[in-house]
Amino acid sequence: AQMERSLQRQGEDGYTYTSITDTVGLVALFHKDHIVEESRWKIVGNQIYPQNYTYIRNGGKKNRKINIDFDWSSRIINNVVNERRLQMPLQVGMLDKLLYQFALMRDLGSNPSEVTYEVTDGGKMKKYHFVKMEDELIQTPLGPVQTVKLQKVGQDDKSKLIFWSAPSLKYLPVRVESTDEDGHTTIALIQTLTWYNRNPS
Repeated sequence: AQMERSLQRQGEDGYTYTSITDTVGLVALFHKDHIVEESRWKIVGNQIYPQNYTYIRNGGKKNRKINIDFDWSSRIINNVVNERRLQMPLQVGMLDKLLYQFALMRDLGSNPSEVTYEVTDGGKMKKYHFVKMEDELIQTPLGPVQTVKLQKVGQDDKSKLIFWSAPSLKYLPVRVESTDEDGHTTIALIQTLTWYNRNPS
């Protein structure tokens, strides 16, 4: 598959993070998955406030559509998963499935040994707990990159998630390894990188 991600600033304190994934090559002949994720948020002071998250998957066996609105005036999260609607209480610090990755990049600057995020995921609230492992030099199409390696840990031992984040690239994940509950592993490795703004908050 091919994934393209972009981070754009919107106005004084707003940001939009977009991820687009398409199957390519031989796999695309059988499964033409097209996935679009988008997270919009604001930063006030040093705090991240999610505004909206959308996930749309088309073309594969499991089409799925998710829309999550974070209503800060009412302190309510409004979830729409396909046709199912669900409300949840909203508290400061809660994030969506795309936004926590930006938060992780930002928080790694203070060199923590572990970090935890509360993430709304398909109408459920989950804790994403990451532990810092050994630093590792990895080979990429950009050349050798020194990285900080982090692994998601928790009660679910069947799935696995590992990030290799590069301090020289503002802790951007340059390699991601994800193993689902069925034991299927997906590896994402950075191919290209373009900086449009070298001074994001």
